Amino acid sequence: MTNDPLFFEDLEVGRTFESGSFRIEAEAIKSFATDFDPQPFHLDEECAADGFFGGLVASGWQVAVLTMRRLVIEGLPIAGGLVGAGAELKWVRPTRPGEVLRVVSEIVEVLGSERRSSIGMVVIRSETRNRSDEPVQIMLTRLVVPRRDASSEMPDRHRT
Repeated sequence: MTNDPLFFEDLEVGRTFESGSFRIEAEAIKSFATDFDPQPFHLDEECAADGFFGGLVASGWQVAVLTMRRLVIEGLPIAGGLVGAGAELKWVRPTRPGEVLRVVSEIVEVLGSERRSSIGMVVIRSETRNRSDEPVQIMLTRLVVPRRDASSEMPDRHRT
């Protein structure tokens, strides 16, 4: 993986990116659920044991948030940040406490912008995978990516 910011010209179909691994613990699952998705199968082991999943599981939204964090900090070094223009999200397996996850992303489409020559669009398929390399979440995201020639037009957010 590169730490250098990538521009539209650097991206091609088939290029892949991978994050490091991260672990999701029961207390983090419960804490997230308490604040954002307070359902019994995210909050209480006893209730969850008799429910649909047969045990405590992470909220899909928590997995999505953790995936986004990994994409931002180490998975997709897009110049100017990850600017989304739409997404499709699927949760294909429950994520249980103690699970170790990682994100594998692949560029599946590269499109020039018809309206603005300073940007392009890329479609990225990101799979959040468990330790058995099975996807727990699949996300197809359309991202706005600046062209290298237009980088001088990008606002400098660090300038005072």
